[in-house]
Amino acid sequence: MSTPPPATLRGFLDAHFASPDDLAAAPALAQLLRRECAELDASLRRIEAQLRAAAASWLARSAGGRSDLRRIRFRSTGGAVDAEDDDGAETVRKLGLPALVREIQRIHTIRLYAATLQLEALVGNLEDVAFSIVRQASKLNLSSILRKSNEAELKHAKLLTAVNAVRDIERELVRVSTSRPKWTSLIMAVDSRVEKTLAILRPQALTDYRALLAALGWPPSLSSPDTENDNYSQIPNPLVLMNEENKEKYSQSFLALCALQHVQANREVRQCQAAAATPALADSKHFDKTACLDNGLWAIDELVHPVASRMEYHFAKWSEQPEFIFTLVYKITKDFMDGVDDILQPLIDHARLAGLSAKESWVTGMVKMLVGYLERQIFPALATSNQDQTTAAKPEVESSWMHFNDLMISFDKRMQLLADSGIQKIASLSEGLSRSLSVFSIYNEHPDWLQIWASVELSSAQDKLKSEMEDETSWSCSDSQHDQLGHMENSIKFLLSTREDYKAPPVSEFVVKTALSMSERGRALPNRGMQIHYNRSSSVKFLNDFFLVLRDRCEALQLSNTALEDQSLSKASCAINAARYCENVLREWDEDTTFLDMGPQGSLFTDEISFLVKLGTNYLEQILSAILLEFEDLSWEYVQNIGSWSGQTAVDDQILDEENAGVSLGFIACLDVLTDRTTKLKQYLNSKDFLDLWRSIAEGLDYFIYSSIRWGELNFSDTGVIQLRVDTKALLHIFRPFCSRPEAFLPFLSESLRLLTMKESDAHYLLEMLTDDTRSNNCLKHQGLHHVNAGQAAKILRSRKFGG
Repeated sequence: MSTPPPATLRGFLDAHFASPDDLAAAPALAQLLRRECAELDASLRRIEAQLRAAAASWLARSAGGRSDLRRIRFRSTGGAVDAEDDDGAETVRKLGLPALVREIQRIHTIRLYAATLQLEALVGNLEDVAFSIVRQASKLNLSSILRKSNEAELKHAKLLTAVNAVRDIERELVRVSTSRPKWTSLIMAVDSRVEKTLAILRPQALTDYRALLAALGWPPSLSSPDTENDNYSQIPNPLVLMNEENKEKYSQSFLALCALQHVQANREVRQCQAAAATPALADSKHFDKTACLDNGLWAIDELVHPVASRMEYHFAKWSEQPEFIFTLVYKITKDFMDGVDDILQPLIDHARLAGLSAKESWVTGMVKMLVGYLERQIFPALATSNQDQTTAAKPEVESSWMHFNDLMISFDKRMQLLADSGIQKIASLSEGLSRSLSVFSIYNEHPDWLQIWASVELSSAQDKLKSEMEDETSWSCSDSQHDQLGHMENSIKFLLSTREDYKAPPVSEFVVKTALSMSERGRALPNRGMQIHYNRSSSVKFLNDFFLVLRDRCEALQLSNTALEDQSLSKASCAINAARYCENVLREWDEDTTFLDMGPQGSLFTDEISFLVKLGTNYLEQILSAILLEFEDLSWEYVQNIGSWSGQTAVDDQILDEENAGVSLGFIACLDVLTDRTTKLKQYLNSKDFLDLWRSIAEGLDYFIYSSIRWGELNFSDTGVIQLRVDTKALLHIFRPFCSRPEAFLPFLSESLRLLTMKESDAHYLLEMLTDDTRSNNCLKHQGLHHVNAGQAAKILRSRKFGG
């Protein structure tokens, strides 16, 4: 009993002799086969002869080289050599080691030449298989696709052979590029031939895959949605309804297409690598989808394309109701989700496409389809309407943009939930994986549209802010914290976080919430660069505009040029509080991972924070300067008379002491105004800035009064010392509600009084010690005096008149 012919031979015969009429072409086919066999035999004989010659040459040179090296080694070690060895060594000396090196290099070149011949053979095999597949394709028809035949099996086998050939070529190219990085011409020539071949194979493989899908009944008919009730009928999935035989055919076609895409992607990786690329990259059996499959899986994209053509029929009817477009896309995606996962995920796992999810690929494909439609039909019209808008039509156009982006944000979230359903994801990676699914990728290729969206967001926010600022109650600061509080309660108030803590006006919170809302909407954008551009054109600009308003409100008060009034203090304090509150919020945002690395120094709001810090500091300094100047004007006569009181406040013949002495009449008005200013500032200003401000006021008054006294020219009697002490205590009394030891912030007056109230003997002793430069500083520190120096202390002591 004769052995039946192999399956490949039967397939070949079935392909060329499908009917008795094809027998007439048998002589021509036989002649073609004999000619191809003769050419292949001749090529094989040439390669064998070249290899034999190269091997013989290499063996001869290798034996000679080994003999020469052996003689040199014996010669160098002083070993005995015979005459024949001497002759060989002399030959080596004449020829020289460079010639030996050249021979070794020539041997290495022959090896590389053999690799080149192998590349030629691999590429030739790939081209032959591709030619065979294309020639066979014309004989297939739609009716025979699902029918069991050897033709389809043979074609599938040829496609896998071509894929394996490309994989072998890639492995060889990586080896050549690593060992011979300068052989770029050879690599480019091979790449060009392989690329041309793949340009033939891919369309043919996709055509066969589409034909199989059509034979399976894909795409199914789409039922129209009930727009009134938002109800949809369930759409049958042909992939789920396949019988076992058709499922096997589909699986083979799916896997072959995945394999072809895999090798194509590996080629792209290799071509993008630097000279340091390792062979493991192209030789790896596993594949990282994030590197090369960002554009989707071909096999799943081909499921989406025919569905898209039917969906666009419905889209065209809903140009004025875009919510129906997003709803239909979501509905179709969801209906086929289970079938896609059940049928395609095992195939993807079988293809060893590591990390690739069928659900995510299906969702990505549907999103890409929708992006394409929006890019062609919807956004150009929106952009045109924005450019051509009149003042009256502006609100309507902006509303359309806002509404459409709201729909996109909602759609993105729902589609992401579909893609992630049933998948365990690491929280830190989930955002990166979702970027490929965003419908907002439409802005990636159209930055002008992104700018329009940002401008619309900014315009809408500015309109709302304008109406908010027109209400004066939005600028009123809280006065619920103006009660006189003890030190313990006050210290708690320095931990500020909320608007109420900062006593900021309500408009500042409105601005912060509006800017945050704009930034949160921008998070839907698929990459950092787009998010930065959007934020800088919308939320950051919106904040800057408000900060300029704060500055203008303060400048309009002209604090340094006019007398202080309660209204001026209130408005300036509110503006400072708003600036401090906004500064605190921006610093918190900078620490949020959402805003990290969005700016040149890692901060998106560096310039804005600096502006607010400068604004608050400048106007606090203006308030401080105005209060000190006001105090100076009111107290000028008083400070000129310090030290010349000499009993003028005594009553009859009573001895003046602190018990019956009153505050100097010229000093009372100053203290009253200062008390009023500090009380109002405590009521209006946030606790942190008020703390710094009252301390600065105290230090400024301390230096002003101390430096105004003509030390060394006046003679302080006992009465004068007591009066200065009473007046100083009255001044300290103003600051005592804010601090248990306000003396620490009036150090010059406090230390001057300590020197003036010393006993006469102690004063004379200290004055003598101060004349000794080597001991003066230690002496002052021993007395607890850390601010006045030796010269100042000496002047103060000389101004003391004892016994008067």
